[in-house]
Amino acid sequence: MVAPFLVELYNKSLQTGSVPASFKAAYITPLLKKSDVCRVYRPISNLSVLTKLLERLVARQLLDHLAAAKLLPELQSAYRAHHCTETAVLKVLADILSALDTGDVAVLTLLDLSAAFDTVDHATLLRRLKTSYGIGGSVLEWFTSYLSGRIKFARCGMSTSDASAVLCGVPQGSVLYWTDSIPAPHSGPTAAR
Repeated sequence: MVAPFLVELYNKSLQTGSVPASFKAAYITPLLKKSDVCRVYRPISNLSVLTKLLERLVARQLLDHLAAAKLLPELQSAYRAHHCTETAVLKVLADILSALDTGDVAVLTLLDLSAAFDTVDHATLLRRLKTSYGIGGSVLEWFTSYLSGRIKFARCGMSTSDASAVLCGVPQGSVLYWTDSIPAPHSGPTAAR
């Protein structure tokens, strides 16, 4: 049975604030987008199952902390139970219809920031976790370890590229990919300062 060994490994990682180096490598598989043009590829980052399981444990604990401390904005739909794209769209639609019903003008501006997650600076993210969300001690050490020393390499068939350092963002295939987009906490008595 492998479960007791995984529990021991994950508990040790969380207690010491250290992520095993072997969990910090991602291989990127270039997949052709829906196009006939060969130069249009979408990079898919692949991480080990063991890495993703550890990330899921951390993500669950982080979300529980943010929810318990009421640090997530009430209207945030992403990364929250019982919220999704549909709830966000319904809120926007309700606001537009309400504005139109009262005779106001409604303007909707959309901005796609999905690729911006790949450019988030690690030091900025760690500072934000500490100052805005009260993350410290071994938990902050774990995130620091998680982000430092990460590498990626491309793999196509049996060929692989040289490894390169991941200096910003987290691998696209990571369960913790969403941490790059943690919103600023709402202002209020429970918000950490």
